[in-house]
Amino acid sequence: MPLRVGYVREHFSSPLLQFAEQDGEQTFSLVECPSGTGQLIARLTNDEIDVAIALTDPLISGIAGGSKAYKLVGSFVSTPLNWAVITGTNSKYNSIEDLKGTTIGISRYGSGSYTMAYVMALQQGWPTEDLNFIAASNAISEGRLSVNNDIRGLIDSVNDGSTSAFMWEWFTTKPFVDAGEARFIGSVPTPWPSWLIAAHPERAQAKDLSAFLDGLTKFVNEFNSPDARATKNIPFIESKFGYQKADIEASISGVYLPMAWLKTVSYPKNCSEIPASVITDTLSVLEKAGVVTRPENGFDIDTFVNRNVVKLT
Repeated sequence: MPLRVGYVREHFSSPLLQFAEQDGEQTFSLVECPSGTGQLIARLTNDEIDVAIALTDPLISGIAGGSKAYKLVGSFVSTPLNWAVITGTNSKYNSIEDLKGTTIGISRYGSGSYTMAYVMALQQGWPTEDLNFIAASNAISEGRLSVNNDIRGLIDSVNDGSTSAFMWEWFTTKPFVDAGEARFIGSVPTPWPSWLIAAHPERAQAKDLSAFLDGLTKFVNEFNSPDARATKNIPFIESKFGYQKADIEASISGVYLPMAWLKTVSYPKNCSEIPASVITDTLSVLEKAGVVTRPENGFDIDTFVNRNVVKLT
């Protein structure tokens, strides 16, 4: 039976989509999860997918929180994710500093937008207890976090005033900003590589996972090559995601100053490897932000990975 691979249909997934087009769903089938990593983790838990390509921090925090639904099996994107901070078109908020003590929108508890709310507070020097980013129960009862399920719900919430802002990947949100539906007021890059690969420890067999990761590595390396970046990647991304060519290949101005996505994104040379420091460093930041709690004897890295599949470097 083909592996059921959950993914988010964003530009980062381009090598995966190219792999799927050539594979023809012979060894795996794609399951789109538009709500992001929170939905991917829920579907792993509910036996709706076997593999998830998802954001690093929610995957790691989920395992640290006791989830047995998956273990890490590989790497996908090795550069940080740039989270845009987005508010309503006519809202009163004009900078991240304006958001202190307000209601931040998130897609789901345990999602990247949820975790990055903590990280933003930490980077700003805001006491997380003042923002009630300590636990979901506090957020539910006191209304400091608003769950809006997907990006459309989040955009609606910042425009109707029920939330002050939300966080989402920069280029995925840019078409909505260009259309005048929302505004950028800042950005918060992740302090870790952005995407990892996780799989259910029993439903996904090691030999099938290894074959999938080997195939993905081939397409990742091809997509990552200078020649592909300068030629076929651009029309592929334009056709699949509807982004403007200038946003894909050129530099942009505004809050986020580095070169646009295709010139900055980087993928691992081997999708079957994870640097051990990615796990330990991410746990360190998440602990400081109050997202995870270190056990008395510390974290055991073997809790996080399936060593029958992945190689720690």
